[in-house]
Amino acid sequence: MTQVDTPSTPSTPSTADVVEETPGADTADQADPAETSGTWKRGRLLAASALLLGLILLLHASIPNRIGNLGSLVETFLPWCGLPVPVLLAGALLRRSATAVIALLLPVVAWLNLFGGLLTDKSHPGGDLTVASHNVGADNPDPVGTARALARSGADVLALEELAARARGTYEKELAQAYPHHTVQGTVGLWSRFPLSGTRPVDVAMDAGPLGDAKPAEVKMAYNRGMRTTVTTDQGPLAVYVAHLGSVRVNPRAGLSSGRRDAGAQSLGQAVAAEKNERVVLLGDLNGTLDDRAYAGITSRMESAQEAAGTGFGFSWPASFPLVRIDQILVRGVKPESAWVLPATGSDHRPVAARVSW
Repeated sequence: MTQVDTPSTPSTPSTADVVEETPGADTADQADPAETSGTWKRGRLLAASALLLGLILLLHASIPNRIGNLGSLVETFLPWCGLPVPVLLAGALLRRSATAVIALLLPVVAWLNLFGGLLTDKSHPGGDLTVASHNVGADNPDPVGTARALARSGADVLALEELAARARGTYEKELAQAYPHHTVQGTVGLWSRFPLSGTRPVDVAMDAGPLGDAKPAEVKMAYNRGMRTTVTTDQGPLAVYVAHLGSVRVNPRAGLSSGRRDAGAQSLGQAVAAEKNERVVLLGDLNGTLDDRAYAGITSRMESAQEAAGTGFGFSWPASFPLVRIDQILVRGVKPESAWVLPATGSDHRPVAARVSW
């Protein structure tokens, strides 16, 4: 029997067997390795700057003072070390640098650890006593207006620093009605609604005169810039210190010149350490921020009212555009309930105030 071969008909592929290839499909679904690598390689300088900034914030206490008091200078403006972060972040985003963005986490976390607590309102209502401090300025063109503004502040105890001899009578006259008790020691004074006792000078000027000039060796206390007194309040006795520490100078060659101030801070710290009264308040122009290691002898024994019960940094100088808080209220044995900065007067400093309770 003859077998006939029939030509086979090609089978039609099913829909499932059809694979449609689109040009460039692989590259569309996968990231370009070169681009991915570039996001990590770009912005190395920005990343290095961010890491350096973070290390300064973390290790500021380890920056030596041997050369131009560099450590103290950095600590004076330490809060402002957070200012470059937005600039570095903008640069990192423009460069599309993942490395720089991640590196910025270090200064951000370090800054928030140091100063994040100051951004919240820590004040509480109430309190037993309001204290205030103001460097009224030797060149204040309006001592009358300044005195009247301070009298309206509501402070029960008011400390004044940099009292020029020619203006002393003005302050005594304008503050007499609101404050029946007062004492002036050199260029610092205290006005109070409550009786004062046990007043004595505290030599924190070292070799400085009343407004920063040289103090003659034969005159030890005539140019006094510090004092201590007891305020007899309704809740009991309160030891109050008033101080105006020496000025500092900053110049490109010598750095931060703060020898007189640092010596005065040490002397003041020793006086506070020796204080017998359980309740102590320190008011004054300390010519530096409390982040500065020069004040360790004071801050180790006393609490900042602004940090404990204020809102924000409480910058007080210069009055026209405050950049740092060098006017301080520190306490021991009493509780700060609130702290704030008063409106500017004719001085180049702004007054600071706090409400405390027993």
